[in-house]
Amino acid sequence: NTPLESAPLGFPTCPEDLLIDEQGQPQRIDKAYSWDAPIAAHGLMHMVISNAVAGDPYPIDTLMLFMANMAWNSSMNTSETMDMLRAKDAEGNYKIPFIVTCDAFNSETVAFSDLVLPDTTYLERYDTISMLDRPISEPDAACDAVRIPVVDANRDVLSWQEVMVEVAGRLKLPAFTNAEGQPKYENYKDFIINFERAPGIGFLAGWRGENGDQSLRGAPNPKQWEAYEDNECFFKYELAPNQRYMRHANLDYLQLAKEAAWVGSTEQIVIELYAETLQKFRLAGQGLYDGPQPTEESQKQRLVRYFDPLPSFYSPLEQQSVSSEEYPFYAITQRPMFMYHSWDSQNAWLRQIMSQNYLYMHRQTALEMGINDFDWAWVESRSGKIRVQVKHMEGVNPNTVWTWNAIAKQGGAWGLSDDTNEAKQSFLMNHLISELLPSDKDGSRMTNSDPITGQAAWYDLQVKITPATAGEEGSWPQFAPLKSPPSFTPAPIKQGYASHINVNLKRPWSDIFGRRSS
Repeated sequence: NTPLESAPLGFPTCPEDLLIDEQGQPQRIDKAYSWDAPIAAHGLMHMVISNAVAGDPYPIDTLMLFMANMAWNSSMNTSETMDMLRAKDAEGNYKIPFIVTCDAFNSETVAFSDLVLPDTTYLERYDTISMLDRPISEPDAACDAVRIPVVDANRDVLSWQEVMVEVAGRLKLPAFTNAEGQPKYENYKDFIINFERAPGIGFLAGWRGENGDQSLRGAPNPKQWEAYEDNECFFKYELAPNQRYMRHANLDYLQLAKEAAWVGSTEQIVIELYAETLQKFRLAGQGLYDGPQPTEESQKQRLVRYFDPLPSFYSPLEQQSVSSEEYPFYAITQRPMFMYHSWDSQNAWLRQIMSQNYLYMHRQTALEMGINDFDWAWVESRSGKIRVQVKHMEGVNPNTVWTWNAIAKQGGAWGLSDDTNEAKQSFLMNHLISELLPSDKDGSRMTNSDPITGQAAWYDLQVKITPATAGEEGSWPQFAPLKSPPSFTPAPIKQGYASHINVNLKRPWSDIFGRRSS
C-alpha cells in the first residue's frame, strides 16, 4: 500500500518516463506505461481483472470500480471475466478478495461486489465537463460546462465525487489537506472552486478571479458555480480571428495557450513525420538506447517491430493470429449514445428506442448463406461463440457485420424482469473478443491491445457465421437471473407522462371530420 513513484497518468516521451520498477516490472496493475504498453494514454482498463486474478504483475487485495460495468459489457471475454471475479486460490480464498462498486443502478457488476456505494445520477449531482479533462470546446472557442442538480435525490446517497473528496481528506492526502493536516475542502463544489493545478489554473475556466471578471486564468471565485448556473451552465471563450489558424506555429495563439496552461511553451510545435519518441523506444528494444531497456525477449521484439518512427502498415495483432479463410467476416461492436456504459435500460422512454440489438449483415451476403431477415445465426471467433438474430441492411460492407453494444442485459439487472428482451433476445459481442492474444513460442500471452497505446482491440475481431438450425432461437449464452437487492421495488409495467392537461374534445367525431370551413 504505497503510492506510485511518479504520476499515474501522463504522456511518456522516452523510456525514462515509464512506470516500471528497478527490475523493469510494471507498477500499475493494468501494466500501462510499461514495456507492454509504453504510451498508454487511456490505460488498459480491460486488463485489470485478468491481471489481478493472475497476480501479474502483483496480486491485489481490493478492486474499486466506478462508471464501468466490468462484469458485463465493459469487459472483453465476458463469460470468463465473470468466472475470474469468482475465482479462488488453492486455499479457497477469492483471488480478488474485496470488490467495491459505485453505481447508481443495480448493474451486473453489483452482484459480484462486497461493498456497493450507491451513486447519484447526472440529474441529482454537481459535475464538471472540465478544461482539465474533456471539455466541450469548439474549433474557434475554448468551452467548458457544469451540471447542477435538477431533481433532489430521494434517498440517503452521496455522489462518487463527494465520497472521493471526503475520503481523500480523511486519508490526509497532501493535495486535500492544509498546513495543519485538516481537510482543505468542505465538499466537491468547494474542491472544484479552490483546487489549482497551477497558480490561477483550475477545473473551470470561466468567471475566475475574486470578482469573477477573469477568463481562463485567475484566482478562485467563490461565486463561480452561481456564475455558470446564470449562464445556462456553460462557458465560452472565443478565439480572436488571428488566433484560430495554423496554431502549431501561430505565436498569437501559442501565447494565449501558454497563459491558459494548455501548452508549456510558445515555441513552434513541430509536426513530426519521423516520430523521435517512437524511435527512442525502438532503440531500447534493440539494446542501443542509453537508458532503461527491456529484459524480456517478447518485449524487445514488440518494440523493434511496431515502434517504427515512420508511418508503416501492419495487420492488427488479433488478425495476425487467425485465418481469414476460416473467419472471413470483420465484426464491429459500437455504443449507441443513449446506452453509454450500459446505463439507461432502466429508462422506459429510451427502451422504446431500442430494447433489442441485432447483428446487422449485408442483405445479399446473408441470403447467399441462407440467412433470411430476422433469422437466428451462430457467430464464432477463435475464443468464443454466440447466437444472434440477424437483420439485413445494404449500408454495410459484404464482409463486415456489426451491432450495438450494451443493449443486452443479464436477467434481473437494471430493474428489468428476468424474461425481458434485453436478456432473452439481445447479445454481447464481447464474448467473442479475448483480452489476451494467443500464446507466443515461449508460452507467454500479450494483451490484445495496440502495442503502442494499449488501446483495447475492440475493432480487430474476425468471425465466421453459420445459420442456426430449426428450433435454435433466442440469444446464447444465457446466464441465471440476478436476485433483486434488498428493499427493491419493481417498476410499474406501464408508465405515463403528460406535459399539459389533455385536450378534452367533446364534439362528436362526425362534426369534427364533416364540418366544412366557411
